Amino acid sequence: MLRIENLTKVYGDRKAVDGLSLHILPGEIYGFIGHNGAGKTTTLKSVAGILEFESGDIYVNGINVKEDPIGCKKIMAYIPDNPDLYEFMSGIDYLNFVADIFGVSTEERQKLITEYADTFALTDDLAQPISAYSHGMKQKLAVISALIHKPKLILMDEPFVGLDPKAAFLLKEIMRKHCDEGGSIFFSTHVLEVAEKLCDHVAIIKNGKLIKSGTMDEVKGDESLESVFLELEE
Repeated sequence: MLRIENLTKVYGDRKAVDGLSLHILPGEIYGFIGHNGAGKTTTLKSVAGILEFESGDIYVNGINVKEDPIGCKKIMAYIPDNPDLYEFMSGIDYLNFVADIFGVSTEERQKLITEYADTFALTDDLAQPISAYSHGMKQKLAVISALIHKPKLILMDEPFVGLDPKAAFLLKEIMRKHCDEGGSIFFSTHVLEVAEKLCDHVAIIKNGKLIKSGTMDEVKGDESLESVFLELEE
């Protein structure tokens, strides 16, 4: 579903991402962890087609991000760590705007918006301007907007930040269901307990370089993910 090959992204004289290679299969929840500034967000933005990169290749379902960025974006969704939404719109207007971009039918969008807005207890707030939303409400809206075109790949940057415990639990259930139905998720998080319980595979990045990756059992062995991460970060 997602293949990253020797990705390198440079800012000035610093390599934010240095020769990174990862392969994420359909049905997998793949966690991406590292300290602040390790290169996680840069990687996710490169996959999403937001950032250009100096070398390497990225393929989404076999499509090259550089050669066909629109083709890639049609089948994926990106949820940033700080949802930057059009605050002059109401919640429902924003969701319809996103659905229009992806060509989602009226019937399909109404069904999915109703389902997810009810799930996240956002239905009563959809008529309100996004400028009146709390951070958590904006995060929920961003999640719904990412789901309504049924992407094959979902990229998430710290998706649980700002969510209350119930919303975080519901999001984890939705993530698992998405992958059980053949989709893939690649997400960064600092919440290592969540990553340990939720992820099928995990990659640890440090100073732009991949230092360990594999199934959760392969990476952590008999230790906790937190212990392994702290040992590798020393």
